[in-house]
Amino acid sequence: MRTTAFFLLILSTLSLSLKAQDLDYPDFRSKKDFFSKINDKDIRADVASFALAAVDESIGKAQLQTVPPVDYGSNFMKFSDGNITVIIKTGLFIPSKHKLMMQEGHLLRIDNHPYYGGVYGQQPHTTIEAVTVLVGKDTVAIPATAYSDLYEPKFSYNEGGSNRTRNGVYLSNDKHTFYIYMLNIDNGGTEYTWVIRDKQYLRRVVDFGFLK
Repeated sequence: MRTTAFFLLILSTLSLSLKAQDLDYPDFRSKKDFFSKINDKDIRADVASFALAAVDESIGKAQLQTVPPVDYGSNFMKFSDGNITVIIKTGLFIPSKHKLMMQEGHLLRIDNHPYYGGVYGQQPHTTIEAVTVLVGKDTVAIPATAYSDLYEPKFSYNEGGSNRTRNGVYLSNDKHTFYIYMLNIDNGGTEYTWVIRDKQYLRRVVDFGFLK
């Protein structure tokens, strides 16, 4: 079950980081990958145990077993338990390398696609460059479309002089499925979850604006 300390952290940070976005320009972001759209009952129950967008369904959900973080730097984070290894790498957003759709100074699309993360209408600063997943000796192919429109990932935050993370890799109870999760609580909150089942990428869950 989620800890009281975690929620206190979210609430204390919320008052400092949130600013409601009253958009006066089109918002092309889709909600098709929202937690609320998940039909698979097992995936829905698992994601509800850790995702903030699913807090209404989290009551009574036990915390899933996790794959621990073992290393991180300014542009990468690694989780590993000896069997499952996940490495997420980030890069800088370079506007000249992308096609930007603008309206009166507001950014609406990147490379003809809506984008998620950061402040909608403003250029993001960081990208997700790659998500590498190994199960045993097998590589799980994660398509670029699973993360190419996701921006502003955060690996860690400082609390009391110690670096901590809100991200995680969670294992389903039957061990056939695991979830790679990233959370950024800034600007109304964004969270990304990639679902891996039986060594294959299955889908993603993308939520935003759930902390407004």
